[in-house]
Amino acid sequence: MPHDTPPARGLLPALFAAALLFSTCAGAACVLPAPPSHVPDGRSANEQEMLAAEHIFKQYNDDVDEYTKCLEFEGRRNLITFDEQVKYRSAALATLAAVVGHFNEQVRIFRARHS
Repeated sequence: MPHDTPPARGLLPALFAAALLFSTCAGAACVLPAPPSHVPDGRSANEQEMLAAEHIFKQYNDDVDEYTKCLEFEGRRNLITFDEQVKYRSAALATLAAVVGHFNEQVRIFRARHS
């Protein structure tokens, strides 16, 4: 039976919405980066598309890392509570894990197609 829709596809919009909600609540100096809006399909993407996406996902990972550092800084300045810091960080890392996991799945499909 063909599998046309990746399992994480329905999860990504929900995680993105939750991440946006949490980002508006965090300290004004900390801006949650938006996750990449496009994940190339490993069954049809070419190498250039996959490499471009890899670069975008690495930048997104770096941006989330900066966001979590900002939250720590805001926490040290008592601008957000420890519980808020944990909640915002957890939401950001959950979104990161979901979108990167989906991208990695497409990379495996792409590599299998070219091996």
